[in-house]
Amino acid sequence: MGFLQPTSPDVDAEAFLSRPFLERIKVLALFWADHGFGSPVAFHLIYITKVVVLYCLGGLLVVSWTSDVGGLGEFTSWWDQAVVYQKLVLWTVLLEAIGIAGTWGPLAGHFKPMTGGARYWLRPGTIRMAPWASKVPGTGGDTRTPFDVALYALFLASLVAALVMPTGADGLVRTPWWVVVAVLLVLLGLRDKVIFLASRGEQYLPAMIFSATLTGADLIIAYKLLIVTVWIGAGVSKFGHHFVNVVPPMLSNAPTTPARWIKRLHYRDVENEDLLPSKFSWFMAHVGGTTVELAIPLVLLFATNREVAVVAACFMAFFHLFILTAFPLAVPLEWNVLFGFLAVFLFVGYPNGEGYGVFDFSEPFLLPLIVAGLVFFPVLGNLRPDLVSFLPSMRQYAGNWASATWVLKPGIEQRFDEIVKPAANQIDQLQAFGFDALESEMTLQKTLAWRAMHSQGRGLYSLLLRHVDDVDARTIREAEFMCNLFLGWNFGCGHLHDERLIAALQRRLHLEPGDFQVMWVESQAIGSPVQHYRVIDAALGVVERGHWYVAEAVAEQPWLPNGPISLHVDWTLDGYVPAGGTSERPAVS
Repeated sequence: MGFLQPTSPDVDAEAFLSRPFLERIKVLALFWADHGFGSPVAFHLIYITKVVVLYCLGGLLVVSWTSDVGGLGEFTSWWDQAVVYQKLVLWTVLLEAIGIAGTWGPLAGHFKPMTGGARYWLRPGTIRMAPWASKVPGTGGDTRTPFDVALYALFLASLVAALVMPTGADGLVRTPWWVVVAVLLVLLGLRDKVIFLASRGEQYLPAMIFSATLTGADLIIAYKLLIVTVWIGAGVSKFGHHFVNVVPPMLSNAPTTPARWIKRLHYRDVENEDLLPSKFSWFMAHVGGTTVELAIPLVLLFATNREVAVVAACFMAFFHLFILTAFPLAVPLEWNVLFGFLAVFLFVGYPNGEGYGVFDFSEPFLLPLIVAGLVFFPVLGNLRPDLVSFLPSMRQYAGNWASATWVLKPGIEQRFDEIVKPAANQIDQLQAFGFDALESEMTLQKTLAWRAMHSQGRGLYSLLLRHVDDVDARTIREAEFMCNLFLGWNFGCGHLHDERLIAALQRRLHLEPGDFQVMWVESQAIGSPVQHYRVIDAALGVVERGHWYVAEAVAEQPWLPNGPISLHVDWTLDGYVPAGGTSERPAVS
């Protein structure tokens, strides 16, 4: 890796970009196996500085200065006080809501400027995405109004107030502040689900509700159930074909695994162009990942032996440190720091055997009530992924994501400058950052290879070949990065860039059929062998629905050397005919 310049394949960039699409995917996927994104070292140093100085040091200073606990030098005497949990949650939500924690910076598609978030949400005229605009009165439309800006600013102010105002007689954040923050977060979410998800409402809203309604041991036990639900939900989501495909490209991109031979251990045979996951990758995924996230949290929840709890808590802290140092795309670094700390805080600071066990609630009904509330959305989201974002479904980094690929006719990307947003197109951001035009294009195409290395990419690119007759003449973009450009945030949630966002863009651009096409796929429902896809034309809406079999997708190389996978069409818009060439058209049942 270079310090300021990216590492790229050793090819002539201009000649490379003239190659056919799948040939480019092959070159970049093989490159990714050895080098990952090829990010400049400076990128990682920026992230490390942000986490250490702004998040960790800043958070501890806020706790120390705004709570009656003592100075930083006395940390070992107050690290396990309940107000520390509360203030760190508020601090984390504040940074997430501003847009300077997760999905910040160049590894999330924000190159220059590196911050999305508040730059979008404090600006009237930008796009907002109401979750139930046709069902909840007062939430219709897709344009941010001065009211939305004021509501968001009030939410940020309430977080600051909850942090700095004096604590109650019990030493905790006063209940009214929790109520105000929680209500404003819900109201914001009804107007714009992007801000709710960016604030990680699916994880921190329950903590707010517990803080407002419970006291003493009940409060600590509820906090324990919350973090265990997140861990186990993530572990369950890793069952199936997807997660083993996440591990190799993630660790190839980790600056902490610089040795090429270690990266190649996760693939079957890079030398002979076989990038399917190796047995070692399966072990890392399902023993080092799935098993850890299922077994260790259960040990923490039920163990009454202090030594066992200490070892298990330290194991989970190391687990989060491992994820953090991998610098996964969307870079949830602060979240991993917090959860690593909370593993020790909750289960070592408040031992189960000292009245903080799961069966020690003051009222027996609290246990089933809290558990039911915590698992409702994860269960619903895994059974019906079309109804619940993968974040409330607790499928973080499971590889089972709603995803999409955008296909643009020449000149359409330039028209995105007509949309109200505080950032230029990413191809222009990269050039402003110092990359030349060819390097900028190659950098964006690396994200397409990254997608191809995951299960969804093989299906999405099969759809592309079926529906686009001149693939090599089109501008092809990874939708997750592009979503960041228009909404200011994305954490891999394909629901943020489905036909609703495309319709919002179309209302502003008035494109013609074929100008802007989207290959979109939903997450796989638990117990189902298929993923359901939609093809969207900005001018026409959804033009095709169908499904593919996940087992077939994961058996293919990222560049589809055996041809596109089979697509099973369930519905086609009257009069619509896919434009892909017959020689490259997938088998359709």
